[in-house]
Amino acid sequence: MRISLKTARFTSTTKMKKALLLLVAALLVPNHILADGDEDESSTISADYNPIPSSVQMLNIAPEARGTSMGDAGVASTPDINSQFWNPAKYIRMESKAGAAISITPWLRNIISDINLFTLMGYYKINDRNAVSAGVRYFSLGKLEFFDAQGNQQGDYKPNEFCIDAAYSLALSQVMSGAIAIRYIHSDLGFQIDDDGYSKGNAFAADIAFYFKKPIDIQGSKADIMAGINISNIGSKITYDNGVTNEYLPANLKLGVGFWYDIDQYNRIGATVDANKLLVPTPDYRATSNDEETMYEKRQQYYSKSTVSAIFSSFSDAPRGAKEELEEIDVCAGIEYTYNNMFSARLGYHNNPENKGNLKYGTAGLGVKYQMIDVSASYVFAVGNAASNSALANTVRISLGFDLGKILK
Repeated sequence: MRISLKTARFTSTTKMKKALLLLVAALLVPNHILADGDEDESSTISADYNPIPSSVQMLNIAPEARGTSMGDAGVASTPDINSQFWNPAKYIRMESKAGAAISITPWLRNIISDINLFTLMGYYKINDRNAVSAGVRYFSLGKLEFFDAQGNQQGDYKPNEFCIDAAYSLALSQVMSGAIAIRYIHSDLGFQIDDDGYSKGNAFAADIAFYFKKPIDIQGSKADIMAGINISNIGSKITYDNGVTNEYLPANLKLGVGFWYDIDQYNRIGATVDANKLLVPTPDYRATSNDEETMYEKRQQYYSKSTVSAIFSSFSDAPRGAKEELEEIDVCAGIEYTYNNMFSARLGYHNNPENKGNLKYGTAGLGVKYQMIDVSASYVFAVGNAASNSALANTVRISLGFDLGKILK
């Protein structure tokens, strides 16, 4: 990634920080609106186009292959080793006592070749009622090269983001479980704001999750009905300019339902549907100005709310009212077929409304489980005109899981 620094003279540190804020704001636009279409296509964007900005987008990038192969739906699917991201309350329903998984996601390959998301997750069931889990996600943003107006290289930097989280889950009844997770977040975008060096963001957040799973009988065949909720990334704000501006984390509400049915002794099929909503205030771009000072002031006003106030207001602050509030809900759905608990095939669809990013894509994936090893892969493919230029198209994820419960035995 190459950045050219032109006419970089500022009369004061304050103005320098303001210019930096505008640059960081551009980089923090949600990943799902990135596209490499031409100017004619971009000129057709609706006047109602109003995506919600937030910092550390990495926190809401689905990091593993099974859930992403089902359209990014996973809050109410059957439990697996990677439940830490989707819903840690599912761990208490795992059959094995312990497990760990690693995943890799080459990100935005249609645009850049050196951005990757690496993930490590694991859990341990203390007993039938208590479980603990942890995860680490590392987002490598490649290399930034800085040049002056004459084209001379001024140095380079390797920005990155990572988070470390831990969760505790508890069985509340035979069919219901809950979990609480805490998370440390570090974001280093590599932008120098003064002579003291680079501004690095740090924040803390928490998740609250619940999971419902009840077995039922359908004409002599076993089945499960499931439901889940996860309110994630509730926490402090993050700053890249030593506190001048405090950005919102991408707090998110996931709601989902799922169904799993045993066709016979060897064949099983399941389906799950998720609804996602960012718990971040909606900006009113209609009121923006081309004047730099006015834009800076409006940006400061936008980020002036507390985290709690921002979460509650996010349900009723859309400039176009209830219609726009409904547009802020993403719907994800997927199906999964499993043979002999060894081979799995998955399909999914992710729908993001046109005025909030217009991210619509299909997903597919395969899984193979043998003894203590579980390998899954997923693929994102374009669907219709909306996703034909999507930077996410052709994204591949690979996950490798280990059933550590068998080793413990």
